[in-house]
Amino acid sequence: MTAKSAAAAARATVYGYPRQGPDRELKKAVEGYWKGRVTADALRGTAAQLRRSTWRRLADAGIHEVPTGDFSYYDHVLDTSVMVGAVPRRHREAVDTDPLDGYFAMARGTQDVAPLEMTKWFDTNYHYLVPELGPDTVFTADSAKQVAELREAVALGLAARPVLVGPVTYLLLAKPAPGVAADFEPLTLLDRLLPVYAEVLADLRAAGAEWVQLDEPALVQDRTPAELNAAARAYRDLGALTDRPKLLVASYFGRLGEALPVLAKAPVDGLALDFTEKAADQLADLAAVGGLPGKRLVAGVVNGRNIWINDLEKSLSTLGTLLGLADRVDVSASCSLLHVPLDSTAERDIDPQIARWLAFAHQKTAEIATLARGLAQGTGTIAAELAANRADLASRSGSALTHDPAVRARVASVTTADARRAHAYPERAAAQRTRLGLPLLPTTTIGSFPQTTELRTARADLRAGRIDKEGYEERIKNEIREVVAYQEKAGIDVLVHGEPERNDMVQYFAEQLTGYLATQHGWVQSYGTRYVRPPVLAGDISRPEPMTVRWTSYANSLTGRPVKGMLTGPVTMLAWSFVRDDQPLGDTARQVALALRDEVNDLETAGTSVIQVDEPALRETLPLRAAEHAAYLNWATESFRLTTSGVRPDTQIHTHMCYAEFGDIVQAIDDLDADVISLEAARSHMQVARELAGHGYPREAGPGVYDIHSPRVPSTEEAAALLRKGLEAIPAERLWVNPDCGLKTRGWPETKASLENLVAAAREVRTELPSGS
Repeated sequence: MTAKSAAAAARATVYGYPRQGPDRELKKAVEGYWKGRVTADALRGTAAQLRRSTWRRLADAGIHEVPTGDFSYYDHVLDTSVMVGAVPRRHREAVDTDPLDGYFAMARGTQDVAPLEMTKWFDTNYHYLVPELGPDTVFTADSAKQVAELREAVALGLAARPVLVGPVTYLLLAKPAPGVAADFEPLTLLDRLLPVYAEVLADLRAAGAEWVQLDEPALVQDRTPAELNAAARAYRDLGALTDRPKLLVASYFGRLGEALPVLAKAPVDGLALDFTEKAADQLADLAAVGGLPGKRLVAGVVNGRNIWINDLEKSLSTLGTLLGLADRVDVSASCSLLHVPLDSTAERDIDPQIARWLAFAHQKTAEIATLARGLAQGTGTIAAELAANRADLASRSGSALTHDPAVRARVASVTTADARRAHAYPERAAAQRTRLGLPLLPTTTIGSFPQTTELRTARADLRAGRIDKEGYEERIKNEIREVVAYQEKAGIDVLVHGEPERNDMVQYFAEQLTGYLATQHGWVQSYGTRYVRPPVLAGDISRPEPMTVRWTSYANSLTGRPVKGMLTGPVTMLAWSFVRDDQPLGDTARQVALALRDEVNDLETAGTSVIQVDEPALRETLPLRAAEHAAYLNWATESFRLTTSGVRPDTQIHTHMCYAEFGDIVQAIDDLDADVISLEAARSHMQVARELAGHGYPREAGPGVYDIHSPRVPSTEEAAALLRKGLEAIPAERLWVNPDCGLKTRGWPETKASLENLVAAAREVRTELPSGS
């Protein structure tokens, strides 16, 4: 096919779409099912309606081939585990009894059975359920979900492409099941898994699939020769199948690098590549392997992870370059649009000038369709769109919002000394022990307490004018009083004020910093039914006035015990926002760090003795390639220290991280120089404590003993057993006792029961310590 005919064949597609619905209908239906207010049939009906609505919207927007199978009640990796029959032994009875309840038991656990471990999906803020596999795992095909959803789309008269997590990525994301040797490699199960994929592919072909997409994002990471050989074998075998649809292997979140020749040579029918991350390198790599003659190339030229408008002319230039490198070039986003909100036109409170710069999922599909039309029919057919796009891009680049000379001058004046504590940790630790007077194994929580219906109603009432500011603040004071009184009664050593005034740990701060924009409807799935509204980091950042001092000081006035000041750190402020794409991330991080440094210093001046700066996103923002780790971790840890290094030695700095592979960043955790770090550890059975010990981590740590992402209440014995495991790695004088994460999403009854068991466990284990510990 010539470049001209390839252009004429260009079509628009996407890899996936937000699942929740315009009013988060899926969240409401699933949570209603959990509470017994929604029947299983009603839940399935809501899900089917949401799928139909999405497909019709995509088709109406000009998307020629819609994805199926990307919809999920909870998580697409969990769906894959069901598809291949990889149900953990402890959940099999529940799944056999009721597949839907068993599915949710794997995701959330029950009072008697722990859920699957949860961690971040590559370097995004989406969480997936980690498959548990072992030498005795027996895979069995269950294509019912994938086939049913394909048939739904085909019945609407749509061209549809099922999307599956690829077999190599699935195994590389898995971990050894409980009781299996830690050095077991799930990838050794590939030959056992491929026949199951072959069966699913045959079922999909029989149901009408012309193409099936197999997602292999793990191949954009550094991979060993053995792993690359496994990928070559997988797609040699799947490509050689006679009873299969055409295969489109998709990668995203970066360049394929050494995996590109492997897939280019494989007997598959097309590749989908990301041309937004390292686009020039991806182009050069593709040219170096001789392109994809005889194959389809789906070019991800619209950023599927950020919310800024596309530079249409730049994307058209990239697409034009690609025309000579494949038999057919189609246009898509760089990855699933799962990672962006639905529709920017729903935002009524954003300045119209700024709104022109934004593209959520609906706007991105329009951009993709426009680019496909321009590629197929010529730029003259999209002249109006190109002119409007040029004007919008110019508006943003010239805006005063994006350049504040005072902020830039302050960043430029930062010295190395500004990002270092003036006193070494041993001196600080002695001063803090004297000031705080805490027992061995001190207990605390991570920060937030349950966000009750009453609190959410109060915020809604304030926005709607049903109560005034004074009435709202009185409700917040009442909540803080109750939270502080409860913690004192429960026997917790270092208290928090509970964060009743905060809607979200990033959004709350973003709404009080210049340069940030908050959305009203910009919901994005974090995990399961947990949705967040990432703020938009649009311009230079500063802090006009204190953000947390008032409420922390009020809580301090209610008790003689220390109350932690609670802040979100600069890396997490970036990772859980939609960040600027017009300057390096490190520059933006320093701006945020300086704004937060002012807050830390004001908290200390107000008498706060313990200040926690949370950085749960430090690991998730780690680049996918090892060659880029050092540069990232350098500015990431520096920005944390810049936030926290202006305090006295007797002010104790805490940080917190959750749900990540901490072993990859132990040195960076050390480089933060926090006095205390709390980390998720309950689901991973104290693995992080062992990793810290192996590194020789010299400061204090609180590996969590209460999994807050499950509704189950851990017993005192369970918490004590985890605590004893922690003591095997961390000495008692440096070990804290705390939950895995904040308690915002939990209900009060389970929170109280769990925390009381946690405190009881700490007291029990203290009695076991040798005297003088």
